[in-house]
Amino acid sequence: MLREIEIKTDFCVIGGGMAGLCAAIAAARHGTKVVLIHERPVLGGNASSEMRMWICGAQGRDNRETGILEEIMLENLYRNPTKNHYIFDSILLDFVKNEPNITLLLNAACIGADSENGVFPHGRTVKINSVRAYQMTTQRFYTVKAGIFADCSGDSILAPLTGVSYMYGRESAGEYGEDTVREEPDSLVMGSSCLIQGRETGESVAFTPSDNLVPLSEEEAANRPMNIHSTGENFWYLELGGDTDTIDRAEETKDELIPLALAAWDRLKNDPKYNAGNWDLNFLGFLPAKRESRRYKGEYVLTQKDISSDRVFPDTVAFGGWPLDDHDPAGYRHRGAPNSAIPTPAPYCIPYRSLYSADAVNLLFAGRNISVTHLTLSSTRVMGTCAVIGQAAGTAASIAIKGRLTPHEIYLYRIEELRQTLADDDCFIPYFVRNQSPAATLEGDYSALCDGIDRPNRIYGTASCGLEIENGVRVEYKLPQEIGEIEVHVVFDSDLCRDTLPGDAMERSHITRANVPLNAPQMRMPLTLCREFTLTAVREDGQTETLARVENNRKRSYHFKLSGRYQNVSLCVISNWGGTEKTRVFSFDVKIS
Repeated sequence: MLREIEIKTDFCVIGGGMAGLCAAIAAARHGTKVVLIHERPVLGGNASSEMRMWICGAQGRDNRETGILEEIMLENLYRNPTKNHYIFDSILLDFVKNEPNITLLLNAACIGADSENGVFPHGRTVKINSVRAYQMTTQRFYTVKAGIFADCSGDSILAPLTGVSYMYGRESAGEYGEDTVREEPDSLVMGSSCLIQGRETGESVAFTPSDNLVPLSEEEAANRPMNIHSTGENFWYLELGGDTDTIDRAEETKDELIPLALAAWDRLKNDPKYNAGNWDLNFLGFLPAKRESRRYKGEYVLTQKDISSDRVFPDTVAFGGWPLDDHDPAGYRHRGAPNSAIPTPAPYCIPYRSLYSADAVNLLFAGRNISVTHLTLSSTRVMGTCAVIGQAAGTAASIAIKGRLTPHEIYLYRIEELRQTLADDDCFIPYFVRNQSPAATLEGDYSALCDGIDRPNRIYGTASCGLEIENGVRVEYKLPQEIGEIEVHVVFDSDLCRDTLPGDAMERSHITRANVPLNAPQMRMPLTLCREFTLTAVREDGQTETLARVENNRKRSYHFKLSGRYQNVSLCVISNWGGTEKTRVFSFDVKIS
């Protein structure tokens, strides 16, 4: 008999990609006990060293995702200047291991669920009681019982296991009134990719293909031009499988993708026109990176018309801004353009109602499986967007568990609390400004620090934000005599556009590197970011208390909660990573409850 282990927890997250990882961390930081189940040995999903897709998100200046994802990005710049994929894996693992409220089960596949059908609040008909996972390294079975579950598996594994509603394939134009020429729906989706990556060396490196390898024809190679010397070349177009079931036929698709990837490398290496003689194969993906499969049916289905018209939702909790990037289901076999690239009004709004089930009373979801149409998915599927959706879902779970509420009841009764909590945790919510408290008095001409706006963005109608403050100058709030809990919010300029990093636009914008040329620059911290600061307060008895002193700062945002009687609270920036005399601070405000 194999060992059986039962775990009882508050919140169970299935899938440790960028969405599930951020969901688990967000909930854990708010005091929720979390079990994170992930079927691979490393976290990150498509961004991990096993698949190596870039973490992309909303396009356009000042639209970079913040919150937990920006913490990860900045830590990676600090610890991983060469963009080593394995170091990035270790950073993601550290982020999870640093949360004592998370129990992490790696190499564990969700293989079952105990659910019940019935009449549940707000018209729900399914309740999930537990999930079952098999951990291949230990040969253990785990049963995880939880109050709320989040399916961040990408493939929506709990849908077939519990019978909750989901969608698959492409909708017709008439179903949601979208801008598509399809008159009938179909079961075609975007495909999967096994990537290749090269490393330039100082000498010629031969590549001898297998005798069984079928070379790419001149026509096939011309159809998808390759350029190993471009920093933007990540071979994403080595794609197949969208014209079959991307789950059921995943192994067969992999068996086609690997020879395709090797044939592309063979062509690149052995055709002189590519000038790749000194390049060596640095990575070949044996695990397909998937773009699309099942999508859950939620309280609201977000459509292409919603995002193209820049619709604002009262329950917006996340944002997107990647183009409508719909790939042809035939992938590499398609002789026309491999994808569309229709711009979206970045940043556009993503509603909370698209993150929880229309059937299951206790099911959230985050990542590429949220409640959206196929066309909408072509934008929302990218990992930067998935990460902020994950943080929203995890934060919602924490509020629901504390209040003994269902995910739908968060929408009914606590949506403003969810939005405010996300904003306090440095998540950008379009058209939402953090609540401010007028009770504390800011000394001096620093009003731009307390307007609730934590970043420049087109939505606010400003090209700049906050103030540049002389290093060593103390910015102070005077507090009233009768106060309760104090919340201090600080946001620094982490150079969201990454203008101060070395290299070209591709180098600056991506957390990892696809191909490694000999002259690849080493990364560094953004020069605009505060490097050292202190937060102090004068107590009622006149004694000064250091609330925080941070050296080698790698975070954009801090949110402190204090209890006690204080006369004032002060922020003093000591230095920044660029070594200049002034440091931009986006926000420094004090809220009193």
